Amino acid sequence: MDLGRAVAAEAIDMPRKSLSLDGVWQFRHEDGPWREAHVPQPWQAEFSDLVDTFGHAVYKRSFSVPAGWDRQELVLHFGAVSYYCDVFLNGQKLGSHEGAFLPFEFVLDSKLLRPTNEVEVRVTMPSADHRAFPDFPFGEVPHGKISWYGRIGGLWQSVTLQARDARRLEAVVITAGTDGVVKAELDFSAAAAGLPVALTVRDADGNAVAEAQVTAAESVKAELRVTSPKLWGIDQPNLYTLTTSLGDNIDVVEERFGFRSVETRDGKILLNGEPIFMRGALDQDYYPDGIYTPPSLEFLEDQARKAKELGLNTLRCHIKVPDPRYYDVADRFGLLVWTEIPNVANFTSKSAQRMRDTMTGILKRDRNHPSIICWTIINEDWGTRMLENAEHRQWVKDTYDWLKAEDTTRLVVDNSACFPNFHVKTDLNDYHYYRSVPERRQEWDDITAQFAAGADWTFSSLGDAERKGDEPLIVSEFGVWGLPDPKKLRREDGSEPDWFETGSLWGDGVALPHGIEDRFGALDLAKTFGSFDQFIENVQWYQFMNLRYEIEEMRRYSSIMGYVITELTDVHWEANGLLDIERNPRVFHDVFGTINTDVVIVPRPARYSAYLGETLDIELKIGTGGETIPAGAVLRWSGEVSGSVDVPATGKVSTADLGKIGFALPSGGGNRMLSIEFVLEANGSVLSRNTCEIALYQKRDTAGRPSIAAADSSLASYASGLGYRVVPAAEADVVLVHAVNGDDVEAIKAGARYLILADGTVETNKNLRTDMPLGELPHRSIVADGKKFRPSLDQHLPGISLVERDGTIWRGDWIAGFSWVRREGAFADIPGGPIFDLSFSDVVPHHLLTGFRPWEFGNNVIAGMVCGWVHKPAAIIGEKRVGRGGVVATTFRLTREAPGADPVAAALFDGLVQTAMELKVDEGTM
Repeated sequence: MDLGRAVAAEAIDMPRKSLSLDGVWQFRHEDGPWREAHVPQPWQAEFSDLVDTFGHAVYKRSFSVPAGWDRQELVLHFGAVSYYCDVFLNGQKLGSHEGAFLPFEFVLDSKLLRPTNEVEVRVTMPSADHRAFPDFPFGEVPHGKISWYGRIGGLWQSVTLQARDARRLEAVVITAGTDGVVKAELDFSAAAAGLPVALTVRDADGNAVAEAQVTAAESVKAELRVTSPKLWGIDQPNLYTLTTSLGDNIDVVEERFGFRSVETRDGKILLNGEPIFMRGALDQDYYPDGIYTPPSLEFLEDQARKAKELGLNTLRCHIKVPDPRYYDVADRFGLLVWTEIPNVANFTSKSAQRMRDTMTGILKRDRNHPSIICWTIINEDWGTRMLENAEHRQWVKDTYDWLKAEDTTRLVVDNSACFPNFHVKTDLNDYHYYRSVPERRQEWDDITAQFAAGADWTFSSLGDAERKGDEPLIVSEFGVWGLPDPKKLRREDGSEPDWFETGSLWGDGVALPHGIEDRFGALDLAKTFGSFDQFIENVQWYQFMNLRYEIEEMRRYSSIMGYVITELTDVHWEANGLLDIERNPRVFHDVFGTINTDVVIVPRPARYSAYLGETLDIELKIGTGGETIPAGAVLRWSGEVSGSVDVPATGKVSTADLGKIGFALPSGGGNRMLSIEFVLEANGSVLSRNTCEIALYQKRDTAGRPSIAAADSSLASYASGLGYRVVPAAEADVVLVHAVNGDDVEAIKAGARYLILADGTVETNKNLRTDMPLGELPHRSIVADGKKFRPSLDQHLPGISLVERDGTIWRGDWIAGFSWVRREGAFADIPGGPIFDLSFSDVVPHHLLTGFRPWEFGNNVIAGMVCGWVHKPAAIIGEKRVGRGGVVATTFRLTREAPGADPVAAALFDGLVQTAMELKVDEGTM
């Protein structure tokens, strides 16, 4: 068997030498065939037939020890192996390791070595079957998002053969604050005891700026001082290097670090003593080909560069311990990192200890990185049951105390919370909530206002919370889906990545990517969007609209100190990234930094629609974040309206409230979107830009409107208020109702045109009927198993079911629903589109219509929605023939305000009446 060719070592001047064992290994899963595998990466990333596998695998390869290395201690070093492994050299077991995320190594006995050596790694990736894996079932081991996006097994980080002297430095912990003092805690091997140690701090140019000498022992402390250090920060990530030399360069270790401090005080996060505003993104640290394994250092650098382009200053590395290069890049690019312990699913004494051990290993490997500013113990109560289990709450508090004692230089979050869980003891009062706008705009506003006011629901109400009262407020998860362009994700041969077939078990099935273009075509959505490419562009701009609005709303409150967008990149089927999984940017990449920045202009109009010639009040605020607004600043606006207002000097993490200003809107022209551009200037420089879009409508002409019949007095009053003649049903062009009964159905069958405002005002039987007939007769009953068959709801004429969105995937909070109005016919003059914008906020439906076939979505369905990767189509406006007549039904909430108060509601009502008038009525016999 060919176990891979031996690799020669490169000449390295440092005392420690390293030989990469990455590359081709022989691999076998369970008792399957031997094949070549490429290390590092999980076996699920390389073999399509093993994507969904747990179980056992064996890796083998050969190597030769380079000449001259036999006089040193040889070590076999593994970056990370998931999850458990036994390691053998030339048939002799070296040892075992448990844990998916951290490095480990084995010292090689020289007696075992041969001219050509074989290393064998037997890996176990456990499933949840506790009978098959009694020692570590999947639910009891730290695993993070492996439970979401698929299994991860094998050698997913690099393997190296290392040569070093038995006299060596084993570990160094560096603490460097803003005062220039460098405290180093050094651990040496027993063989190094008594040897002299020279420590040198060098700046970025290689200049020695501090030196010290100590004597090696098991544990030694040293202190150095750098005069006027250049601090590490977001905009100036200044780095230094501590070089530790043992004896006459017997062992030399270089460790990079930065001078910085992070703390909280008075509700603020202070970096180097100055308040910052956290502009973060969740980063699940997944990659297009290697899944867990980044393809290269250059790839990580490109990702960091794009993150900075987007205006981000923080990455929340989500329940995964990343490749060490991740932190190296963050250190160099000035990105703050908030890191978390990978969660378990079942909280037991063993799983609790595994989480503690994992955090200990993280500290050992990563604590010298200045970019890391915060640790999280638990995410969203995953694995624990804090709500009902006092022991779990106590464990979280105890772990918080332990971690704060272990690492005094960083913040700690106990449980990064969402409803209905909470905090018990934490440095940050962070919370997750997802809402889409315009669909749930009022909910977003209400929750944000409560959170900004210090809501009590973020902490335990069970008497055991230790709340200091000044924990900074962070909205640490929010966001909405956008959808990537599938063409940019396919392989060179045109095939889809394996993960396109995943997601069907999430979000009621709407997270499945495979077949998205086929579904788009089957629904004839090109008639609404023009093409599939235009649809993707539209939904990405919808994502931007959501993020901009929600960021603006948070920036209205000076008490909120930051946010974390979900997420930096798409992760397989989860399509809410600012980049796709290949790191391709969204269409809004170049403009996102105007809203995701320190100084943000927040225009809040009284309404996002208006009539031509009106005066529209717009509330104006400016959030400063980590910057200030100097005296003499001016906010100007331009476009079809123009003006300016002076802005007072404003300090960091504050809000300048400029009050409400009346904007005189243009009086001429047709319906259109008005874009107002705001620019904040001071001392000849632009501090910030933003825009606000208003849907402008011509004032309505009520002459020649059709006649309407409405038995419901409120509907009659609404129609009359819009200028329609209200007449008896026998004389009406259109009959207006909230729902129908048997008599209405008979009238429709006889040739009447009905407009049904199915907005939930009237209780129905989950369709458009207020009655519940046995079925439109005649039909024959069938009885089986003692039960009488009843016709389905959509068999009750007019054959349309009514579904409440609450409690369904159609609600659209996390996995977005994309709602649209086709701009043609009676709706051609509605500004914007096709996807709902903020002007639809007050009419967005809370119900949907089902019962329409796919072929009807290009014609009979005038407004509708799809969820996620174009699943679960439903109608918002739809028309159907019934007998000789027909109905136009909608779930838009049009009558919530006085007639004409909302231009969008009035325009939609007019379009609905016109559409009803255009229904073809068969005047012959049926």
